[in-house]
Amino acid sequence: MMSATITQEDVYHALEQVMDPEIPVLSVIDLGMITGVEITEGQPVLVRMIPTFAACPAVSYIKDNIRTVVEKALGVAVTVEIDKQVHWESNRMTATAKEKLKNFGIAPPPVLEGDVRPEIMLNTPCPHCGSEHTYLRSPFGSTLCRAIHYCKSCGQVFEQFKPLE
Repeated sequence: MMSATITQEDVYHALEQVMDPEIPVLSVIDLGMITGVEITEGQPVLVRMIPTFAACPAVSYIKDNIRTVVEKALGVAVTVEIDKQVHWESNRMTATAKEKLKNFGIAPPPVLEGDVRPEIMLNTPCPHCGSEHTYLRSPFGSTLCRAIHYCKSCGQVFEQFKPLE
């Protein structure tokens, strides 16, 4: 297939198969990490992305995976760049992504309106039982983008994808 016959829709469809290595139920599309796709005849397809956190250790892996998956799916050369004009915020996550997170046992971030305040991390609904009788055990989880909570209702410890703007 030549790049002139490939559409942005084709590229976005291929990108749905690129999963986050730390949360393998979410794609880079679900997370809102893709900021643009450019298709120019005679040039590699350009995919622009943003990491969910500036210091995310998986950025190189995700870039390589985007390139590999799209090249394999569409049979064209691909270049992946970090978009330095846009920063990621948790409101970029799709509703589907938030549901997938919850089903995976991670509380999704709330929709942010205005500034992020510390109290937004309190009473996070438990992804296991739905109770809001929870408390923040630590703002530091297994990765930079997660916090640890405890549910007083079901006794489960769970992580929350941190809200970020």
